[in-house]
Amino acid sequence: MTAELILIFGGMLALSGSAFVAFCWSVCNGQMARPREAALTIFDDDEPVGLPTDRFPSRK
Repeated sequence: MTAELILIFGGMLALSGSAFVAFCWSVCNGQMARPREAALTIFDDDEPVGLPTDRFPSRK
């Protein structure tokens, strides 16, 4: 029972620690610098902001 708890909590610590390190890396490398502009980079001239042009295929 104790060994299982150690493995579970160790895994939880490793997973949360790696997520924290990945977040710190992204902040230090400027990935979080301009979230508003980054959110708009998926739009181009064929699909203006706020006007979705894609849709699911219709059922036949």
